[in-house]
Amino acid sequence: MHRIDLNCDMGEGFGAYRLGPDNELMKHITSANIACGFHAGDAATIRATVKLAMEHDVAIGAHPGLPDLAGFGRRKMNISPQEAYEMTVYQIGAVYAFAKSEGGYVSHVKPHGALYNMAAKSKPLSEAIAEAVYKVDPQLMLFGLAGSELVRAANAIGLRAINEVFADRSYEEGGTLTPRGTEGAVITDPKLAAEQAAGMIKRGVVRTRQQSDFSLKADTVCVHGDTPDALEYVMQLRTMLAQEGISVQRAGE
Repeated sequence: MHRIDLNCDMGEGFGAYRLGPDNELMKHITSANIACGFHAGDAATIRATVKLAMEHDVAIGAHPGLPDLAGFGRRKMNISPQEAYEMTVYQIGAVYAFAKSEGGYVSHVKPHGALYNMAAKSKPLSEAIAEAVYKVDPQLMLFGLAGSELVRAANAIGLRAINEVFADRSYEEGGTLTPRGTEGAVITDPKLAAEQAAGMIKRGVVRTRQQSDFSLKADTVCVHGDTPDALEYVMQLRTMLAQEGISVQRAGE
């Protein structure tokens, strides 16, 4: 039987601002990637999201990003591997501490936005991030774009690498995500997003924007919590997975 983890980026508000229907989304996912305060999130939001994940038996993950609140961590920054290492350790620590203080634990790390996409292509950045995760806790899993440098770096250092695919994003030749701002980068039809996810899980391929097939491995599927109609995306995805006989369970189980 095919099986898949279903993850969502969460806790991406801060202060008086809230983003995404976290309370409802949490009922339908198996892993939550919690913003650590750099691209979004703050102490109160991290704690509340950790507690919400524990209430719903959802795996807790740290979601470190670039220090760019104004750009939501989606703008590239010229950072060194050392800076990537340090900001990753720092941000994991925030979620790690709140999880421990509430009686829970962090199971995985997934970089956010531009940091994620930069690491997918850059061996030095991916190695720095993987080293940061490993030195905090070698039992942590590292989520990375399927087949990317980040996945290779995780495997090389001895972490459990989780190949991630995206239901609501289009792909380029070579398996990278279509840059945001490009027409068609975000799949706006929840049904089409669900169909793409099912194809990646069962057949191990995705149709690129250039109309070629790219082979990949799918261990976890992401739906972005900040996407309009995010709840509809998740509901459609759960329905499609059930119809296709694909079981949903936490990564690593």
